[in-house]
Amino acid sequence: MKKLQMVDLKSQYQHIKEQINAGIQEVLDTTAYINGPQVHEFQKSLENYLGAKHVIPCANGTDALQIAMMGLGLKAGDEVITADFTFAATVEVVALLGITPVLVDVDEDNMNISIEAIKKAITPKTKAIVPVHLFGRAANMDAIMEIAKEHNLFVIEDNAQAIGANYTWKDGSKQKVGTIGHVGATSFFPSKNLGCYGDGGAIFTNDDALAHVIRGIVNHGMYERYHHDVVGVNSRLDSIQAVVLNAKLPHLDTYGQARRKAAKAYNDAFAANEHIVTPAFDFEGDDHVFHQYVMRITNGKRDALLTYLQENGIPCAIYYPIPLHVQKAYADARYNDADFAVTNKLCKEVIALPMHTELDDEQIAFITSTILNFVQ
Repeated sequence: MKKLQMVDLKSQYQHIKEQINAGIQEVLDTTAYINGPQVHEFQKSLENYLGAKHVIPCANGTDALQIAMMGLGLKAGDEVITADFTFAATVEVVALLGITPVLVDVDEDNMNISIEAIKKAITPKTKAIVPVHLFGRAANMDAIMEIAKEHNLFVIEDNAQAIGANYTWKDGSKQKVGTIGHVGATSFFPSKNLGCYGDGGAIFTNDDALAHVIRGIVNHGMYERYHHDVVGVNSRLDSIQAVVLNAKLPHLDTYGQARRKAAKAYNDAFAANEHIVTPAFDFEGDDHVFHQYVMRITNGKRDALLTYLQENGIPCAIYYPIPLHVQKAYADARYNDADFAVTNKLCKEVIALPMHTELDDEQIAFITSTILNFVQ
């Protein structure tokens, strides 16, 4: 059996090796390392794939979120609502800009931001909602957009884990996640479904005026060299990373299918175990692209299972072990621990298994049989 890894980037590379190597050599030969033609090609290709009017590449996913908020003009004293159960980058950029983060609980069935919790958290100072499409599954954008319209709020989609996923509206139509709100942000960190070989990110919007502002922000506030029209940052995607993304983008839907196939195999294997709660999804649908396969162990033995898997050579991880509302950097007297019952529960039960495009039947059989041998 091939060695197990949480993410097998090396095997994935073998399928596109010649294209990537040739593209990198071209960058080296032309020395167009920043904003070269490869970056512009990727921008246009991603716009076409997403059906978005504007894609603005940047240096990483965290920058993408921060720049999106800067572009919207959010300022100190404004409140931004986001999920308590997510990676810290989502709330980190809110705090960095001096904006007030308002953390709320998530739904137990999908681990995405709770619609009822959003409604309860809105105040006259609320200016934006940041739904996170967690682990690759689309949040409830019908409800979120309705709330935003009712209260005149911005919606900033954190799409770092769900690029390629579709959202199915109540009328049955589909739209790529990240393109639904006023602005979306994503990461191309190597382990992402669409990952480069370093850091990278992008911002999406269908708003022409907002796109113009953001294009200035990512480049020191310049539209013309040495003319600084807005306060900006230095956040650009380099040409070598664009080469990798250009090679991978045509395969993104195939990658998503492979991940859903692996997730279904996991779900089928664990279906009869009363102590394992698997992620719910429609195998024929495409609203979940499984950036991570995260299940729950409900018998109190999650940590023991983690140790057991590590002892048996099976990579695994806890996403996420500590709620943001109790993290030292984001703790706030406003928060009542009882308001985060689901997040607190998930942090004690979740465990992530290997998930990538190269998982094969033998590996999945070994992983699932090992787990079932322990969780009885």
